[in-house]
Amino acid sequence: MGGRLQLKLNLITFSLAVPPTFQPPPTLLKWHTRRRQITVLLVVGWLTFMVPAISHATGFRLFPQSASGAGQSNAFAAQSDDPSAIFYNPSGITQLDGIQLMAGALLAGGSTNFTSSATGAKSRGDLGGSISSPPPMHLYVTANLKGLARAFDMPVLERVTVGVGVFSPFGLKYRWPEDGPLNTALTRASLEMIDIRPVIAYKLTDTLSIAAGADIYTFSGLMGEGQFETHFHSSGAPGLPPPGIPIEINGKNTSAGVNLSLRYTPCLTENGPRCSFGFQYRSQTALQLDGNFIANGALVADNRTRLVLPQSFTFGLAAWPVRDAKTEWKFEVDLDKTDWSAFQNTDVHLSNGAVVAVPRNWEDTLSVMVGTEYKRIGPVLLPHWNIAVRAGWMYSETPIPSRTFDPALPDANSHTFSFGMGFLCQAGGKFVGFIPCGEGSNWYRPSAIGLDVAYQAAIYETRHIAGNVPPLTAPTVVNGTYATSQHVGLVSVRVKF
Repeated sequence: MGGRLQLKLNLITFSLAVPPTFQPPPTLLKWHTRRRQITVLLVVGWLTFMVPAISHATGFRLFPQSASGAGQSNAFAAQSDDPSAIFYNPSGITQLDGIQLMAGALLAGGSTNFTSSATGAKSRGDLGGSISSPPPMHLYVTANLKGLARAFDMPVLERVTVGVGVFSPFGLKYRWPEDGPLNTALTRASLEMIDIRPVIAYKLTDTLSIAAGADIYTFSGLMGEGQFETHFHSSGAPGLPPPGIPIEINGKNTSAGVNLSLRYTPCLTENGPRCSFGFQYRSQTALQLDGNFIANGALVADNRTRLVLPQSFTFGLAAWPVRDAKTEWKFEVDLDKTDWSAFQNTDVHLSNGAVVAVPRNWEDTLSVMVGTEYKRIGPVLLPHWNIAVRAGWMYSETPIPSRTFDPALPDANSHTFSFGMGFLCQAGGKFVGFIPCGEGSNWYRPSAIGLDVAYQAAIYETRHIAGNVPPLTAPTVVNGTYATSQHVGLVSVRVKF
């Protein structure tokens, strides 16, 4: 789940006035009085924030955005029949009646074992603990406008469904030991960004729906520090502070893109579709990230860089070999193409006018998702419930070439195996044993309450890095073997009114 970045740069120095309030410790005083210069190479380190450790070997994208989708290894674009369709395929929300909402969280854990090819030294990186905190969250709300259409005699709204989602489609959290062999490349990095996605879907015919929406990418204090951060130690190379001086870079901003989608169900029956096709396009956008460069706790310079969020195309094809009043069995295959080749550089612009060229040279990726769901509607032992069992497999390519590998995102091609279950309580049932489902005539009383859980295990191919030339430390520091594994648990609660 993840990808990594690495830069390489020629040594360039520039003059910087030391802030008047800055009182450097003895180790820094000599450095400042002798030259009062800082290498631009330091600034390049902030770019490690861009490689999330929770994204299944597809750069810094996060695929699992609901337990119902994740339980099928994210093969959900053609099915898209719950509020998380706002992420997987917004045109699918035309299937949803009334007002529905879904909320949940992703709990991620995992580690990377590193062995240096130069020294044989070993180190272990993780997500900041046994479970990444704060966990990425998701929230989706949909509203079918049939009732509004009738109340105001506006037939055009009969086929309209609107929705809004808040989730984290890109993200990063990783750390390496402060005293480890990689500490001059990275000790800690995080990217805590959210996407606010309003969408509108229209049912053109009984078999074809379309949707359009916006993606507003921003940072929030509800997700950790509400900004990107990266930390590392100075290597003491020429032009750098003395060895061991801690460096921090942070920043944030907002940008927007668009999404377009459709869902086609030519094999429609009285019990629902027997086949369906889903498609979604997410546009490219870029954030102009503004932040601070800090050495040993003192502000050294402001910086700006352009972070490209690539366009992607998702195609899904689903078939229901069995679909009747009591049983539904679905099989789905999805393909996702992400144009990471647009991520060619992250040039850094400093407040003193200097510009640092930072090549990335990422490559386009293709992810394959295969998932299945078996659902029993009102089984004998639980007549007021729908019970679903899910499973899936996903293969993801890494977009990051070895030459630009960065331990902030120890990425490699990966295989993800998933399992999940869903429980939907309807009229006559009681959620968790005492909350009535589907009782009462008031609009604010839920007609159904559901719980979905999922587990994903991501197994990464061992990554052998050679010829890596990191910008802030010795050329051989990052070279070596990286063996990564990650585990993800998701829980989502769904309420229908």
